[in-house]
Amino acid sequence: MTTQIFQASTLYGTATLAAALDSGCFRPADRRILLVCNNAATPETTPGLEVMPGFERLRDRFDDVLSYNEAIFPFHPGGWAPRPDDLPLWERYLRHEWRLGDDDVEMAVESIQVNPSLALAQIFTGAPVTVYADGLMSYGPTRNKIDPLVGTRVDRVLHLDLVPGLEPLLLTEFGVPGEIVPTAAFTKVLAELAPLGDGLPEAEEPALLLGQYLSALDILTAEQEEDLHVRMLEGAVRLGHRTVVFKPHPTAPARFTRTLEQEAEKLGVDLTVLDTPVLAEVLYQRMRPALVVGCFSTALLTASALYGLPVARVGTDLLLERLTPFENSNRIPVTVVDALLPELGDEAAVTAQRRGTDVEALGALVRAVGFAMQPKILPGLRAETERYLAGNHDQRTLRYFKRKRLTSLALPGGIPAQLSFIPRNATVRRMARKARGLRRVVRR
Repeated sequence: MTTQIFQASTLYGTATLAAALDSGCFRPADRRILLVCNNAATPETTPGLEVMPGFERLRDRFDDVLSYNEAIFPFHPGGWAPRPDDLPLWERYLRHEWRLGDDDVEMAVESIQVNPSLALAQIFTGAPVTVYADGLMSYGPTRNKIDPLVGTRVDRVLHLDLVPGLEPLLLTEFGVPGEIVPTAAFTKVLAELAPLGDGLPEAEEPALLLGQYLSALDILTAEQEEDLHVRMLEGAVRLGHRTVVFKPHPTAPARFTRTLEQEAEKLGVDLTVLDTPVLAEVLYQRMRPALVVGCFSTALLTASALYGLPVARVGTDLLLERLTPFENSNRIPVTVVDALLPELGDEAAVTAQRRGTDVEALGALVRAVGFAMQPKILPGLRAETERYLAGNHDQRTLRYFKRKRLTSLALPGGIPAQLSFIPRNATVRRMARKARGLRRVVRR
């Protein structure tokens, strides 16, 4: 007997799995389990994906729907990991709870580098693992070093073709190949969900603004994020849009929309704020927006690549500056959106949907940024990164890097060539640390 376990925490991810199953991306199995993980900060008060509108349309792909939160209660899925010595006990316990018996287990999980996906892969030792990615992060490097006992068991990275021609960096350190979930299958699954938007407003070809709740990730302050939404609105109005729909992040507080509503009233704009948790892709099909505006949301690329809708970005320049540390896994999504999509303030580029770079150039940029983010995980990209930076030494390219980072890695674009010995000179680094220490003492 073979049982396949599909771990999911979002409706978007579940739709991706449904499309992969419909396309035959997984071999037949005796039993298929959808393992639902609620990763919200307080899952007890936050509805899980299994109660979201449209879930029932995806439910029939699976024999059972089980809750990972219930299985490990009172631990939090994102913060708990089993101790190595307890792994056999946890496998025995979960096999009993989920009625697995002695079945051969195969798994499909989300972000393998963090829990709960990593914990599941460790508990079911020896089970083959498929990693599926529904967002732009798959184009970036693995954010942490993964135990080879886990990494070598991953057979592929399933991903949507959000940027045709761009290859994922995720798990390439283990030689894991990427495999595309057919676009037609994914849009067909999303079409199943579109008629379920009964609580959606009737709006035809509005400008659709996408919120992301970046302040919850400590990327922006609440005030900066509210200002970002206002910039989206003002930019859409400048382009002539008078009907605007704002889709807030499901977990964002209600107060985030008040400033936007006040600004819309000043501008005389018909603004609708959605209060129904629904996928952006459902709105694309129901409303056919005349323009989709966001920061670096994956939904910008699904709008452009899958539905052919006009898109525009806002605030990526600020995000490139604010993201810390440099290896922050959001850096690749921000880089891709910034390099590829037109900026809202550039009316000519938005109108013509002029792209900032071709896919080949974008791939070179992504690999260079990926190496700078994770040089120990992707050491084989050093020579290519050096060539790229040496041949693209301009302000447009260097905005995706930090001079301090380039200097620490002894890459082109760091400190001047005549001082290139400094990053590798222990004495100079020691003196710099002492100088910084003295400066802090003086400030006190």
